[in-house]
Amino acid sequence: MIVTEYMANGSLDTFLRNNDGKFSYLQLIGMMRGISSGMKYLSEMGYVHRDLAARNILVTEHLVCKVADFGLSREVENDTTDGAYTTKGGKIPVRWTAPEAIAFRKFTSASDVWSYGVVMWEVMSYGERPYWNWSNQDVIKAVEKGYRLPPPMDCPEAIHQLMLDCWQRERNHRPKFGAIVKTLDKLIRAPELLRKMAKPRPHNFIDPNAPDLTSFTSIEEWLMSIKMERYIENFMNAGYMSMDQVARITMKDLMDLNISLVGHQKKIMNSVQMLRAQIYGAQMSEGFLV
Repeated sequence: MIVTEYMANGSLDTFLRNNDGKFSYLQLIGMMRGISSGMKYLSEMGYVHRDLAARNILVTEHLVCKVADFGLSREVENDTTDGAYTTKGGKIPVRWTAPEAIAFRKFTSASDVWSYGVVMWEVMSYGERPYWNWSNQDVIKAVEKGYRLPPPMDCPEAIHQLMLDCWQRERNHRPKFGAIVKTLDKLIRAPELLRKMAKPRPHNFIDPNAPDLTSFTSIEEWLMSIKMERYIENFMNAGYMSMDQVARITMKDLMDLNISLVGHQKKIMNSVQMLRAQIYGAQMSEGFLV
């Protein structure tokens, strides 16, 4: 059994979704710093977590984040296993799992670092689902081809670069948790480093089964395509006129539009995220796309 103090704000993913857009960059980085500090401790103690995700982080009333849910955690012996834990069965949280752990079921502190990069993305996107509504197989295929999650809206370049460092294909090239803590400490001490916003990078994968959302010329057409036409009047009354405006929608905006059903919120946000991904792709030269 693991005993912790009462964590008043519950799980990080739900907490972020319920407070979309309410925190400063320094507050968000403080959350990431707490998680990386906890993971540094675990890795130094010889443990791999194997299920690091925002849903498994708990938040105190003072926004301190602590790593939880050790159901898949394992102790590893560096002397005999090269710091790796290999499993032959069981489910894997694909969207958060490093390629070598998916392919060979080989888990290390470096595979936890990959998962940590996805947690950073969850924090900066206020709890959006990694890879949106893609299937697990599409996620695996995309990552194998070199696709990496684009920066969330208004994400500092320094933060997205740290995510990309965590997502290096070669596990030995990824930073260790101690280095991640130092990087985040540096950003907290020098917030001027956060002024430059990240720009989407070229990638060579877009879900081939996804409809081309950039082809829609009206919000009505888009909402009808995802069977959410009941909200056309909500969007019109709020002044939404173009798909460019749709691409900037947040979960808070959906609440302001009186879209309160969780299933409908997810369906609309999944479509918005896919629209963003397709816009990013369209902005790149055609030579980058396969």
